[in-house]
Amino acid sequence: MKFGGTSVADGKCIARVVEILDHYHSTGNELAVVVSAGHGVTDQLVSAAEDAVRADDGANLDQLVLSLRTRHSKTLEAVAPDHHDEVMQEIDARLGNLKNILSAVHNLRELTPRSRDYIISFGERLSAPVVSAALRQHGIPSVALDGCEAGILTNSEYGNAKALPESETRIRSRVVPLLVDQVPVIMGFMGCTENGSVTTLGRSGSDYSASIIGAGMDADEIWIWTDVDGVMTSDPRMITDARVIPMISYLEAMELSYFGAKVLHPRSIEPAMQKDITVRVKNTFNPSHPGTCVIRREHREKRVVKAISYIEKVALININGAQMIGRPGVAKTIFSALADNHVNVMMISQGSSEANISLIIDENHLDRAILALAEVVKEGIVREVTTNRDVIAVAVVGAGMAGETGTGGRIFSALGTAGVNVMMISQGSSEVNISFVVRGEQGPCALRALHDEFRLSEECHE
Repeated sequence: MKFGGTSVADGKCIARVVEILDHYHSTGNELAVVVSAGHGVTDQLVSAAEDAVRADDGANLDQLVLSLRTRHSKTLEAVAPDHHDEVMQEIDARLGNLKNILSAVHNLRELTPRSRDYIISFGERLSAPVVSAALRQHGIPSVALDGCEAGILTNSEYGNAKALPESETRIRSRVVPLLVDQVPVIMGFMGCTENGSVTTLGRSGSDYSASIIGAGMDADEIWIWTDVDGVMTSDPRMITDARVIPMISYLEAMELSYFGAKVLHPRSIEPAMQKDITVRVKNTFNPSHPGTCVIRREHREKRVVKAISYIEKVALININGAQMIGRPGVAKTIFSALADNHVNVMMISQGSSEANISLIIDENHLDRAILALAEVVKEGIVREVTTNRDVIAVAVVGAGMAGETGTGGRIFSALGTAGVNVMMISQGSSEVNISFVVRGEQGPCALRALHDEFRLSEECHE
């Protein structure tokens, strides 16, 4: 069971987590727990790391350490008063380490990816001992482990590390024996390299941690506890009548998470999928709700589309030139140039004339992409490169689209009726996802039009 930042934000939230764990533990279930940093703590640490490089003096470091100490001491007093002093000694030691590394960054005026990962892992280092102590206060034996101690071995891609296959045997030998008489509380979001350097697993990496741990344990199920009732038909901030999807396939969930659905990390499905482990998404603040069940088989409804997701902060690149037509190796040259400059391409579309290739990339990578493609223009392989930051990528997802005629017609007819101009279209061979790009200001209108067209707010009776 993984609990996110809002689930462990304060004493009241952690008390609710303990109630949930006690309910399942007392009925004979063996549980392992993965926790995120408390809500907002990782953001604080990111800011502190960046400020340490720029700041004139290190005065803010004391303020940060005091703020984190006060917050976690108050939470401990609320949920585990009998263990307060003992756990605070551990937290104080960790805060001392945090201050030391931030001071070193400040003095050297250098923040390496390795140092950054070490710094931003401290949110989980502070939350896990508190949750573990709260369980012990409640009479449930518990121990806190960091990601490395639990067995998560990763590559050295700091900031976005991937678990190595060896993690499985390490987790089985380190975590499984604890389950007999304890509930281990594992720090999410982090692992370590073979030489022991701390790595972090990317945005919402605690979901990924939970999936890695669950796969290594051969768990019956992996439960992601968050602050919404499950995977929804669209973003409820945009679509107020969005509905929880009761059942969804691994492939559909991966497509949705890749296209911005924040309830699951894009990579968190893979370890579970390899072991065919069911993943449930449930709400810590509404535990009686059944949530969403993510399974291997494609669960087809009468409705062909299940959900609509989107990604903001992307950029559109159009690459044009008649000299591209019939010329072998053009795509290789373009994508090699982008890869060499660490530009991640999210979507690709090429016209049948071969005179145009359109790409969607992370907006933060745009400057690097422009520099890389300028070299390709100089070589005479393409004529021009144009860019547009004011776009949103939208994905229409549903296993029922595969082999179903007319779905594309319905999508683009609904968008046309709503006055939405489509700038780029892309579809994978799985037919589970049709994605397209619209101007930023037309994104909400596109979501609303498609949500209504496929009646996603209505319950689907099989």
